[in-house]
Amino acid sequence: MELQEKLEILADAAKYDASCASSGAVRKDSRGSPGVGSTGGTGICHSYAPDGRCISLLKVLLTNVCLYDCHYCINRRSSNVQRARFTPDEVVRLTLDFYKRNFIEGLFLSSGIIRSADYTMELVIEVARKLRDEHHFRGYIHLKTIPEASPALIEMAGRYADRISINIELPTQQGLAKLAPEKNLARTQEAMGHIRGKIDERHAEKRKPDAPKPPPFATGQSTQMLVGADDSTDAIILRRADLLYGDYRLRRVYYSGFSPIPEPSSLLPIKPPPLVREHRLYQADWLLRFYGFKVDEIATDTAPNLDLHLDPKLAWALRNRAIFPADINKAPREILLRVPGLGLRNVERILRARRYTQLRLADLLRLRVAMKKVLPFIIAADHTPSRFGLDDEALRARFLPPPRQAELNFDAPPPAAGDLHSVRSGEL
Repeated sequence: MELQEKLEILADAAKYDASCASSGAVRKDSRGSPGVGSTGGTGICHSYAPDGRCISLLKVLLTNVCLYDCHYCINRRSSNVQRARFTPDEVVRLTLDFYKRNFIEGLFLSSGIIRSADYTMELVIEVARKLRDEHHFRGYIHLKTIPEASPALIEMAGRYADRISINIELPTQQGLAKLAPEKNLARTQEAMGHIRGKIDERHAEKRKPDAPKPPPFATGQSTQMLVGADDSTDAIILRRADLLYGDYRLRRVYYSGFSPIPEPSSLLPIKPPPLVREHRLYQADWLLRFYGFKVDEIATDTAPNLDLHLDPKLAWALRNRAIFPADINKAPREILLRVPGLGLRNVERILRARRYTQLRLADLLRLRVAMKKVLPFIIAADHTPSRFGLDDEALRARFLPPPRQAELNFDAPPPAAGDLHSVRSGEL
């Protein structure tokens, strides 16, 4: 099989893995030279999709042959797909060729399981070793590791990679037992714990005064969870993500909406979940990591799935109207972070600016705050939101997309042309 044909097959097979993002790490050789592929060199650009995924990597599988029979995977053992396999040297050559043509800034390498987990892991490591040691490649390398592989091999992968990841796939052992019987949640988390220990160990060595420089190790780890492949609610998914962030200090948990595959198993749903569900999980994930929210605040026992029509922060505010309106000139940081439409950067700017002046709506406009969301929930020097009816049950409808508002109020006359323009432009 020609190399180009292999690339077409194995690049397409890798597209279902969302867990790749550049760390921006800078690697230099022992002489301080940037070397081939340095992320700090001229002509290197980082391009990201709207959800944050890095798209400047060569993203391929070493092979799509696999011993496992995960029902949701296009490359499962029982799948009738065309198979291909790279040699380590072929992946090395492709990476260097693509980099030198300025198409990529690094490599994301995963693989199906062939022969055994350890054998597959050795081949993946060999690619990274050749790039680093033989070709002095200092670009970004992300290796997908296999939890069933020996800890020594996973540690070796971390020495050559900027980031390593192990896909947890489903948030519960019950889901894995049903759809991926060869995988085990406890074993995956054990491997994550080993990686975290090695990362912490390297950081501790770096902090020791006058100590020799420790050997390199991956700067972090990430994982991926499928959404909609089983009956796990958003609350279950977010609780697992929160545990992974807390116990294993993952850099990112990626959420990938289940996509129906050819000749699917009868255990899988017929339709994929709405794309907006994946988006809402990313928004909720951001609230957990940076805004001080708890999972039980975002996804409750009575409503375990996120509202698909409203972002999680706005949905929470509408359920907790008693703490609003918040005075932007007096409210503490933790309250301002919970105001819909105020992001991290704007909250910090507000806290700095209000030390010198009373903030008005014009100041928020200059900060490019989302005024439609903010106005019902704040007090400013020249604004009190009484006329927006914070206690009015119709407030939720105000934030729904225009077609949804029309559906909720069948007796209402059609909006005037000017009103329709205001709704579309985001004005109130």
